[in-house]
Amino acid sequence: MGFWNDLFGDPKGKKEKLEVERLHKEWSEDVATLAKLKEAFIAVQDGEDAESHNMIKKDGEFVIWAGVGQFHEAGRTAGQYVGSSQGFSIPVVAGIRYRVGAQRGTFIPGEEIQVYKDTGQVYLTTDRLVFNGLTNTAEWKFDKWIGAGASPDGGDFIFHVSNRKKSSGILFDKDVGEEFNRFLAFALIHVNDGLDRVMKEIKGLEERIPTEEPKLLKEIQAPKGE
Repeated sequence: MGFWNDLFGDPKGKKEKLEVERLHKEWSEDVATLAKLKEAFIAVQDGEDAESHNMIKKDGEFVIWAGVGQFHEAGRTAGQYVGSSQGFSIPVVAGIRYRVGAQRGTFIPGEEIQVYKDTGQVYLTTDRLVFNGLTNTAEWKFDKWIGAGASPDGGDFIFHVSNRKKSSGILFDKDVGEEFNRFLAFALIHVNDGLDRVMKEIKGLEERIPTEEPKLLKEIQAPKGE
C-alpha cells in the first residue's frame, strides 16, 4: 500500500486534513468571538460602552455590539384579480347600445413575505436592539421580547416583540450574523439573569476552549513525547 500512497498521495489523509482545517478555522473564530464578548461585558461591568455609536441611550444602557445589516419587515407581494370577464354591450334603442364595463373578478391578496428595505447600522445594547438606516429606523426592546428565528445559514433573523404587530428583522453577512447571534444570546442572558451569570458562562466557555480544539486523528493517537 505504501507504493500506491506514494504514487497517488493519501486521499483519505488529505480529506481528513482539509476537514480539520475547516473545523479549526471555525474554532478559531469562536475563540475570537468569545474574547470580544468578554471584553464587551467587562466594559459593561465598568459602566462603559464596548462600541462607539451616535445614538441616544437610556440611563444604565450600554452598547455591546455594532455592525451593518439590512432591515426587513412583513409585507405582501402584489395582489391580483382572478375570474375576470370581458365587457359587453346591451341594445337600448335602435342604433344605440349601452356599454357595460368588465367585471374584474375576485381580488386575491399577495403572498405574505419579508420585504427587504434599508441597509444601515445595527446596535445591540443591554436593553434593546436598534436599527438606524437612511430611510428606516426600528428598535426591539428586550422587555417586550417574545422570541426570534434565524435562517439555516445563521445570517438572517426575524424578531418578535409584543409592541409590534408586524414581524421584522435584519439580514447580515453570514460571518457577521454568526457573531451577532452569540452576542444576542449573551445580551438576553444579561437581561434575564444579570451580569454575574454572563461572566460565569464566559468563564465556563474559556475553560472548555483547549479541550475542543480540532486536531488530526494521528495527532490525537500519537504517544506522548513524539
